[in-house]
Amino acid sequence: MKYVLDSSVAFKWEIAEPHSDKANRLRDDFQKKIHQFIAPEFFPFELAHALTRAERQGRIAVGQAKLFWTDAMTTAPSLLATLTLAERAIDISSKARIGVYDCLYVALAEQEKCEFVTADDKLVNKLQAQFPFIVDLKTLP
Repeated sequence: MKYVLDSSVAFKWEIAEPHSDKANRLRDDFQKKIHQFIAPEFFPFELAHALTRAERQGRIAVGQAKLFWTDAMTTAPSLLATLTLAERAIDISSKARIGVYDCLYVALAEQEKCEFVTADDKLVNKLQAQFPFIVDLKTLP
């Protein structure tokens, strides 16, 4: 199955949090070629930002962000250009009052006619009713 993969899921590959087991199972299935992952081209930078923020918050030691990022990128999704999706993402963002970066993931899944897996509760709560192809990581087996 093809999924748009949110960086919040990849973050859980590296840092133990609730539902990291589900994220790791998804990653294992990707490595077995059961799933295909795609993401917007900014995915690596969004993941790097989350990991360095975890360093600043003292959740991980300084220097670990780079190691974790490097590991996550060994199973990175195929990165797709999303400039053509900007207007759609802005429309979604303006109506839902949620960040445009998140909406680019949604617009990509809409375009690719596939599910979007995220661990972002705020995004799920705001957009899942309108976009039923959004899958909350915690609902996966």
